[in-house]
Formats: sequence, C-alpha cells, structure tokens
Amino acid sequence: MILHTIAEVREQIKNWKKEGLTIGLVPTMGALHAGHKSLIEKSVEQCDRTVVSVFVNPIQFCPGEDLDKYPRTLDADNKLCEQVGADIVFAPSPNEMYGEGHIHSNDFLTYVIPPYFYVNKLCGKSRVGHFDGVCTVVNKLFNIVRPDFAFFGQKDAQQLIIIRKMVRDLNIPVEIIPCPIVREPSGLALSSRNKYLTDGAKEDALALSKILFNIKACYDKGITDIESLKDTAFSFLNEHHNLEYLEFLDADTLDEKTVADANTRVFIAVKIGDVRLIDNIML
Repeated sequence: MILHTIAEVREQIKNWKKEGLTIGLVPTMGALHAGHKSLIEKSVEQCDRTVVSVFVNPIQFCPGEDLDKYPRTLDADNKLCEQVGADIVFAPSPNEMYGEGHIHSNDFLTYVIPPYFYVNKLCGKSRVGHFDGVCTVVNKLFNIVRPDFAFFGQKDAQQLIIIRKMVRDLNIPVEIIPCPIVREPSGLALSSRNKYLTDGAKEDALALSKILFNIKACYDKGITDIESLKDTAFSFLNEHHNLEYLEFLDADTLDEKTVADANTRVFIAVKIGDVRLIDNIML
C-alpha cells in the first residue's frame, strides 16, 4: 500500500512494533529498476515487514543538477514493490518531509552534516552539500520508520560508508546491510539515470565497467602500483567521456591508498554528455 504522510507510517510501524515484528527499510528516489528490486527482495527475505521509501529528495541535489527532470514513476514503482512483497511504499511530498517553504533554507532546516574527511573526495568534491542532504533525509527516514535493518546498494559506495559512519556516531539503532551492485549483461551498473542515455551514449557508458574490470584483472595478475593501474583506463576513453575521477581508496575508511591491496575499492565517475555516471569495484 502507498502511504503519503509521516503520521500514517508511524501508526503502522507502531502496530508492527507491538507485534514484535522486524522491519526493513529500503530508501530510494524511485524510478525503480532491478538493482532496487534486489534490495527489496533482500529485505523481504530477512525481515517480517518491509518499507520502501520513494522520495526524490530535493536537498541532496546541487544547483544545476537534474532535480526537475529526475524520473518519477510512482505507479510503476508501487507495482514492482507489490510484486516483490514490500508492505508499504512511503511516498511523501517535500513539504511533508521538510515543512512548507523550508526546503533549501539553512535558516529554518536542521541538517545532518557528515565529517568533512568523508565528504571532501569523490562525488562530494563536485556535489557540495549533496551528502548533507543524503544524511539528513536518511536520518529522518530512520526516525520515521524505526527499522531494524536498512538496505543500501554498493554502487553508491561513498554514500554507504558515510551512512554507516552516521549510524555509528549518532548511535542510531539500525543495522546497515550492504547489497551487491546489479549490472546489465553488458556490465553497465544499473542506475535510474541510465534512462537519460541514448543508445550511443549507453555504448559509451560501458567504458566505466570495462575500466574497472580491466583494473581488477590487472591487479589479479599481480600489478599493485596504482599509477600503472590508472594508466590502463585511458585506452577505454574517447572524446565522449569526461573523466571526473578514478580513485583507489580504502573500502572501509576512504583513506587514499598508495599501493593496491585486497581492501582497496576503485571508484570512477564519468560524464557522458549531460549524464554523470558512477561505478566502483573491490580489488
């Protein structure tokens, strides 16, 4: 069932808690695909009840980003959730979540600000304030749904690490469950923003996974020098690619690696036309 207000969700959660049921939360911005489906399936398998939030969160979009055109497909999203076995689709309005007129207003809205060390790298460098918005909305969802478990995809690995840090630091009683990246047969990581890609751009987008898979193959052959591994990427790039970053960081702490090892995660972001795509892989 679709619920649109915090009060409705809290009433249902209160009843489930009285029954001693475990609750899973899958936070999404909608436009659900097979990657989201895998998260929901994991929650349904592990928990007595599952809540899927569908909310295009305005405070995590930076000026000039795609807030207005971000795909919104609530009817299709609800059907997928019903098919997989989710119990509630929570689809609030921005005013329901933040109060009328308070969006993008630092004078009136309380934000959760993650540590600068975790934010000032990768996506946080070009998307200033993005992770403030992510942590704020996720913290609000945790307070509303009071889940025992929350399920996040590893494609947004920086986000996952930051949310885990927030949960530890703020003593939030929820267990974060990381779930594997889901890919198309071509290797392209599933993303709601893939809908923006033309056929030609989608072919160019395959460079991200090709670069990562090649780096992993080179590492498996014994190459641990990071500059040498980075150099292998350029054979996959052409004039349609704007490489934003290719970084080798510790998978738990986001510390920069000087030598690649088994706890290294490789992060990549590439712009193809106006579409910004991210991906990553563990070595």
